[in-house]
Amino acid sequence: MDYFYETNVKSEKTDIIMAVEITDANFEEKVLKSDKPVMVDFWAAWCGPCRMVGPIIEEISSEYDGKAVVGKLDVDANQEFAAKYGVRNIPTVLVFQNGEVVGRQVGVAPKQTYAEALDQLL
Repeated sequence: MDYFYETNVKSEKTDIIMAVEITDANFEEKVLKSDKPVMVDFWAAWCGPCRMVGPIIEEISSEYDGKAVVGKLDVDANQEFAAKYGVRNIPTVLVFQNGEVVGRQVGVAPKQTYAEALDQLL
């Protein structure tokens, strides 16, 4: 029983903590109808570069709390909006304002790139 507990503790530490979980079901409400700029990280758990971008997105989420919505959409579980916005490579980070895409970053970029995309809208 102790072994089982230890493996659970380890797996909890490796779980990805999401900024705001964006799904096909809540995309319209959280992204398209938002009165704030929205940054959405399209990612997948198996994607190595996505794991590099994840912590950057978490930092951006904390730093822009109250000023912008920052979220993550798992493309394996939510394919509708990834297809709608032509997300063919991940990670892809889209920036929305008033329901329209106003920025796109494909691949890994420095934190400053993501921050500047939001700063231009604030």
